[in-house]
Amino acid sequence: MKKRFLSASLLTVLLLAGCGAQATTGGAGSSSAAASAGGQAVKKIVVGTGTQFPNICFIDKDGKLTGYDVELVKEIDKRLPEYEFELKTMEFKNLLLSLETKKIDFIAHQMEVNEERQKKFLYNDEAYNIFPNKIVVHKDNNDVKSIADLKGRKLIATATSNAAALAEKYNKEHGNPIQIVYTGAGEDTSTQVKTGRVDALISTQFAIDYLNKSVDAQLKTVGDTLSNSKVYFMLRKDESELKSKIDEALKAIKADGTLAKLSKQWLGDDYTVEK
Repeated sequence: MKKRFLSASLLTVLLLAGCGAQATTGGAGSSSAAASAGGQAVKKIVVGTGTQFPNICFIDKDGKLTGYDVELVKEIDKRLPEYEFELKTMEFKNLLLSLETKKIDFIAHQMEVNEERQKKFLYNDEAYNIFPNKIVVHKDNNDVKSIADLKGRKLIATATSNAAALAEKYNKEHGNPIQIVYTGAGEDTSTQVKTGRVDALISTQFAIDYLNKSVDAQLKTVGDTLSNSKVYFMLRKDESELKSKIDEALKAIKADGTLAKLSKQWLGDDYTVEK
């Protein structure tokens, strides 16, 4: 009999943006062995994720941990009977340290590739989402139509985020025209744009659609896509066997249309292909 997927503990707060509030699903340590109903040993895998990324990993109105990444992990779990996945939620800033110290076995949180992370960690091979980043402004702002129009204006970004890296790269290549305002993970950057304290942020259409619907954020995306960053699961360097198994399951999930279906359900379109 297939093992039961371990769900997350109920949480009471869903913030609007970023990746923050700490919570855990329980369980002791990572990569421990558990016994299946048939007596065969099953390896427990602890999966680190967050609670504050709308439609990706978040707490819904019923207090349930769900979202695109969460439901994809559950689908992979169904297809790998040799493993038992347990979701463990925490602040985004703690995910990498928890992976490094073996408190979790891999991260499911729309992790994009960068050189620093590649030196320390292992990514799986099969991308499961493509993150189309765009400039986001207030819906009534008709002056900013692209990143070039942000000269002398303020753009807010979470420190060390991919959005910050994109803005920093643009500044480096164009003589620092943008005033980058850095903020901490979990802070509500959309309200800063809505109220006019800053002019723009960088995000994706699916995240903006969610915020406009859920909290009347009054935002819109403008201009060309700044990057189509592929996202992956992140593991430790010694987890090559687990990586291979995850890729094997992901290929099957893509091939039978399940991945596209999950993307449309949670993100409003098929973001498994470039836009």
